[in-house]
Amino acid sequence: MENNQKYALVTGGTAGIGYELAKLFAKDGYNLVLVSRNEYELARTQAELQDQYKIQVHTISKDLMKMEAPFEVYKEVTDQGIKVDVLVNDAGQGVYGEFVDTDIQREIDIIHLNIMAYVVLTKCFVQDMVIRGGGKVLNVGSIAGEMPGPLHSVYHGTKAFVNSWSEAIRNELKDSNITVTVLLPGATDTDFPVKANMENAKIFAESNLSDPAEVAKDGFEALMSGDDKIVSGLKNKAMVAMGNVLPDSVVAENMRKQQEPVDKKE
Repeated sequence: MENNQKYALVTGGTAGIGYELAKLFAKDGYNLVLVSRNEYELARTQAELQDQYKIQVHTISKDLMKMEAPFEVYKEVTDQGIKVDVLVNDAGQGVYGEFVDTDIQREIDIIHLNIMAYVVLTKCFVQDMVIRGGGKVLNVGSIAGEMPGPLHSVYHGTKAFVNSWSEAIRNELKDSNITVTVLLPGATDTDFPVKANMENAKIFAESNLSDPAEVAKDGFEALMSGDDKIVSGLKNKAMVAMGNVLPDSVVAENMRKQQEPVDKKE
């Protein structure tokens, strides 16, 4: 293996958009730190990428829904003497259903994963980037964060945080050599709807889902260009533009129709 010192850390890097991003970094010569709960998938991805791209891949098995986990990830990385040049916060999940009916513990876990892990990892690694004088952060937000999401309210709320917070810290870092880019995908062909128990929602069951490889390519190119934000896909750009024009109540009603089950009586 090449003794290359560039490192990208990718959470959720064994599946979906995160996996496709990991491949792009590997192809570009970056060594990787992959963080996921699934040890088997970590080992499989590690072997695949090391063999194909001749890079070093370190794996960390952590459940980022747990409060202490992101701090432990940072400690493990620094204990190994790895300097992270690019941080990719990708891991995220949703919970589907009426807010009054959904499980609060599941929602707390989602908030920990979708918000707290992003904040902690970014805080820790960006402080190091400031000391070193450079770095890049890619936060995977969502077009969901640009509009209210009935039947998927907590997920939409967490992504609204990610989208807004990413733009804010980018502004704070504008005079440094550190860029923060937020990637806004729409409904994408990953295991996300399975984990969220929403395979039957119209937005996933009836929509033309985005290709995670194309979404990752959009995010990677925006990150490398130092862009602040990229909405992936023309259809999603149109949805965001429309959402910015229409009243929130209308956007919420339209989104509810998209997220209702396909077998719901009209």
